[in-house]
Amino acid sequence: MDPLLGLVVGVALSAASGLRAFLPILLTCLAARAGYITLTPNMAWIASDTALIALATAAALEVAAYYVPWLDNLLDTVATPIAMTAGVILMAAVTPDLPPLVRWTLAVIAGGGTAGLVQLGTVLVRLKSSAVTGGLANPLLATGELLGALILAVLGLVVPVAALLGVALVLAVAVRRMGRFLRARRTAAAPQQ
Repeated sequence: MDPLLGLVVGVALSAASGLRAFLPILLTCLAARAGYITLTPNMAWIASDTALIALATAAALEVAAYYVPWLDNLLDTVATPIAMTAGVILMAAVTPDLPPLVRWTLAVIAGGGTAGLVQLGTVLVRLKSSAVTGGLANPLLATGELLGALILAVLGLVVPVAALLGVALVLAVAVRRMGRFLRARRTAAAPQQ
C-alpha cells in the first residue's frame, strides 16, 4: 500500500474507532483475511482466527452495551483509552511501507489522537443527551455512532479519499462540541455581576 494511502486509511479507521472501538478493527481483520489489505508484519495477528472471534465478540458486546441507557455512560468512562489504543493499532497496522519510527510516531499522534478526539466528542454529546432527555435519546445516538463507525471504516478501506472527507466532518463536529462545552463551563465558572 502506498504510504500516503496507508495514512489516509489509518486516519479513517482511527476516527471510526472513536465512534466504536472494536468494529473498525473487526472490519480490518475481515479485509486482511480476504486479501484486500496488507497489514504490517508485526500486526498480522489482527487477521488470525483467534482475533476474528475475539473482535467479533467484543464488537457485538460493545454495540449492545451502548443501547442500555445507564451502561452507555458507564462504558464511556473506559471507552476513551480503548478507542485511542484501537486508533494506534489500526494506524500502525495499515502503514506497512513506513519505517517503524515514523509508523509508530504517526500511530500514536494521528491514530490515537484522532480516535481520542472523536471519542471525547461522543462522550460530550452523550452527557448532554443524558442530562436533557434522561437517557431516552441515547439509543438514537448509539445508532448514529454505530452507522458512523461502519460507514467511516468501510469508506476508509474501500474509498479512502471519501473517508477523509467524512473524518474531517466528524472532527469538525467533535471540536465544535468541545468548544461549546468549554465555553459553557467557563461561563458557569465566571463570577456573576
